[in-house]
Amino acid sequence: MKMKKTYGLLGKNISYSFSASYFGDRFEKEQIDASYENFDLQNIEELNEVLKANHLNGLNVTIPYKQTIFPFLKRLDPIAKTIGAVNVVKFEKDGSLTGYNSDFYGFKNSLLPLLKKTTPKKALLLGTGGASKAVAYALESLGITYTFVSRNKKEGQYTYEELNQDIIKNNLLIINCTPLGTFPNVNACPDIPYEFITNKHVLYDLIYNPTETTFLKKGVEKGAIISNGLQMLILQAEKSYEIWNS
Repeated sequence: MKMKKTYGLLGKNISYSFSASYFGDRFEKEQIDASYENFDLQNIEELNEVLKANHLNGLNVTIPYKQTIFPFLKRLDPIAKTIGAVNVVKFEKDGSLTGYNSDFYGFKNSLLPLLKKTTPKKALLLGTGGASKAVAYALESLGITYTFVSRNKKEGQYTYEELNQDIIKNNLLIINCTPLGTFPNVNACPDIPYEFITNKHVLYDLIYNPTETTFLKKGVEKGAIISNGLQMLILQAEKSYEIWNS
């Protein structure tokens, strides 16, 4: 008898998650004998108990465990190793775990349609977490140079206070990789000088709930091309499923 496959999402405070409803709907629609569960952990060490108690076939990984998952993995896909973050875990036949990154694939392929309307050569990445590393990798593959923007001063990065008209003018792609503006804190947004945004800019927000964040609304007011992170999520989810079953 063929065993029902079980997949899941590993993260912290993830009751809002897209993945469980997305995969649940997909499995039902395509009559796939599989389930998808949220594993909401307060500490990455709790993963040991999850692995013992469940017969898993694959995991997605979200904030804040995209890097702290590394010690649990036997292997790292070369792309995940270069990015320095994992959002997909494949369970091998011998029981060992391999880490992959499908975030970069989702971001890159959701960004490409926007680049048909404009071709930015330089980008600002707001935030320096695990998701921003995948975005940076995707931008490199597209030949777009980027600079991280952080609250703390580091070499080769901007702080939010340093952003001015010239910097905004010279970086026509601005990507929010922070959680600022996520439901329920929908009025929050990254502290950048929005008055210098123009109709030549592309504003991309990795957040998908709400569908139009304050960051994106401020872009719309200036005529910018905008996108939220929903298509990225769908594409990375499809890639995850492909990895689990390859």
